[in-house]
Amino acid sequence: MATALPAEEEQFDYIVVGAGSAGCVLANRLSADSSNRVLLLEAGGRDNWIWYHIPVGYLFAIGNPRADWMFRTAPEAGLNGRALAYPRGKVVGGCSAINAMIYMRGQAADYDGWRQLGLQGWGWDDVLPLFKKQEDHFRGASSLHGAGGEWRVEEPRIHWPILDAVKDAANQIGIPEVRDFNTGDNSGAAYFDVNQKRGRRWSAARGFLKPALSRANLALRTGVHVKKISVENGRAAGVVYQRDGAEIFVRAGGAVILSAGAIGTPQMLELSGIGDPAVLARAGIGVVRARPGVGENLQDHLQIRPIYKVSNTPTLNVEYQSLLKRAKMGIDYALFRRGPLTMAPSQLGIFAKSDAGFATPNLQFHIQPLSLDKFGEPMHPFGAITVSVCNLRPTSRGSVHIDSHDFQRQPVIAPSYLATEDDRQVAVDAIKLARKLCAAPALKPFLPEEFRPGTEIVSDRDLARAAGDLGTTIFHPVGTAKMGRSDDVQAVVDERLRVFGLDGLRIADASVMPRITSGNTNSPTMMIAEKAAMMILEDARR
Repeated sequence: MATALPAEEEQFDYIVVGAGSAGCVLANRLSADSSNRVLLLEAGGRDNWIWYHIPVGYLFAIGNPRADWMFRTAPEAGLNGRALAYPRGKVVGGCSAINAMIYMRGQAADYDGWRQLGLQGWGWDDVLPLFKKQEDHFRGASSLHGAGGEWRVEEPRIHWPILDAVKDAANQIGIPEVRDFNTGDNSGAAYFDVNQKRGRRWSAARGFLKPALSRANLALRTGVHVKKISVENGRAAGVVYQRDGAEIFVRAGGAVILSAGAIGTPQMLELSGIGDPAVLARAGIGVVRARPGVGENLQDHLQIRPIYKVSNTPTLNVEYQSLLKRAKMGIDYALFRRGPLTMAPSQLGIFAKSDAGFATPNLQFHIQPLSLDKFGEPMHPFGAITVSVCNLRPTSRGSVHIDSHDFQRQPVIAPSYLATEDDRQVAVDAIKLARKLCAAPALKPFLPEEFRPGTEIVSDRDLARAAGDLGTTIFHPVGTAKMGRSDDVQAVVDERLRVFGLDGLRIADASVMPRITSGNTNSPTMMIAEKAAMMILEDARR
């Protein structure tokens, strides 16, 4: 660990706030040069709980205050007045310690779209080498994949006959089977590749942070709550954090880097007086730097969860009811690292278009051989599959804002799901496509019976309302400190992830995405951190 100076004078070259997916990458890369003294601050705890490491542990981690910050959204008009649980990882590794473990980059058009917004260096050809650098891919090195990196990617260790049948059904309705979702074009149906190693979850903490903790120039502090960024003469001078009731100031000689995520990063900016003056005034905080875009532009993938009862085939709902089969699952995992305990929440993916007018798939299905009302609740007592489907590129935009100067108070999370007519139409079309999929001949032997939303719901108006009843977050919030050009008044950082108007302050996490990627967002967030570290080190050498 780095040698501590007196608390009031303690100094590091780089202070990284948040040891989630991005923060673990940053800590590894910035501390690789032994001359850089790096401090990594995490409000959560260590990953010393078994369910962080057994893949099926997400069932026990999400909704558990040991692992989850237990955020909730404000009541959502688009969800017929419902408020949602909004899970975020409360542990080193962040959401990569409790998420679906799905390795997904998105589509080449996502990143080319960022470049077309004027963000040079963020096109697909620019970011592909960064994805490859991080990868340790089970297929080995190729033009599209890397080997030997810290981010392990493997095939799933369990297949289900019912999911194989769903894949065949997709082919029958014109969605072909594919080999790899991560070529830049994720059209088709396949089992998801997962971030696991020999049947254990492979989080950002395991891959990037833990190997670096032996470095004398890297310090990790957990259980610390950053109160604010200290700004002196237009520069981020350091951070003030609280631990065990004591308030501590740490100075940054090089930069403060926020990697607290799409919820924590705008909260931290606003607590520090950086944001929309009207929001800051309501919270009783003085303006240090006016940036009206802080906390705006929230985007998330809303998953609609149709459920179909099935027969004549195993599903986890039924298998888990048997004590004997449950014991067998445990033995299978303990001895061979295989079986249902290795499961990601979703195993089979389908990328498709809700309408032929879309140039690339705008829907992602996460097919699960189980069903439940919501995560954290028991599975249903009957055989079933969940045909979750989300709009990959929503046009609705929400916000995250503080309503108090209390740094431990949850910000107001208002995703504004289904706020646009376009999003409501895509939701209706998504349910219709799920019904078409489940009516395909390949599934007939399993007698699929629609349980949610119910066959009596037919009209577009009723289907739109059902989408509001069934919709829930798929845990992909992004965009609340978006990257943009200097003439974009809503942008918070430039293309080198520097906060406009303040020296020595960068942001490197999902909050900087100007537009959400077309798929799961964890690995794109880690790519952003990779690029951020590269740019920070480049700028330091100038």
